[in-house]
Amino acid sequence: MTNWLITPHVPAELDEIVALVNSAYRGQSAKVGWAHESDYIDGQRTSVADLKADLAGDPAPDLLVLRRAAGSPILACVLIERIVGAGGGVTGYIGMLTVSPELQDSGVGRALLEAAERHAQAAGATRARMTVVSIRDTLIAWYERRGYHQTGERRPFPYGDERFGKPRVAGLEFVVLEKGLGN
Repeated sequence: MTNWLITPHVPAELDEIVALVNSAYRGQSAKVGWAHESDYIDGQRTSVADLKADLAGDPAPDLLVLRRAAGSPILACVLIERIVGAGGGVTGYIGMLTVSPELQDSGVGRALLEAAERHAQAAGATRARMTVVSIRDTLIAWYERRGYHQTGERRPFPYGDERFGKPRVAGLEFVVLEKGLGN
């Protein structure tokens, strides 16, 4: 297995990250990989402005990037948000897990997901959570094989908010998945 270089992003990489995310989720190259949404959601997955706003949150999430070596192109990324619950417990929200379509099904996603879980755990999280569009059965099954389970919670898809894309089908919603991190 390849040793990937996983590091925190730097602001100068935001254009490259946005291009990667949009190509993997919604672009024409997304059809190369198996983890795309382009069959049922049009439009961009994110923009530089939206990503900057997300990263300016309080507390600010962390954005990790994966590449073969320092200075080489970004091949994958993931956003990790630290959420403190009412009882003081910490959850790591893992979002925007993205792998270049040409590298999907190569172990890159698994390596980055494991790095995101370790990152969340190091920040005090005892569990990881994520949301996945409900009709993405193959992706949900992939996460379940990595120890995630459906919580039964569902969240509405933000129809009409083009920051999340333009749905091509009715009835989209988010499934909440969770995994204990063993702290």
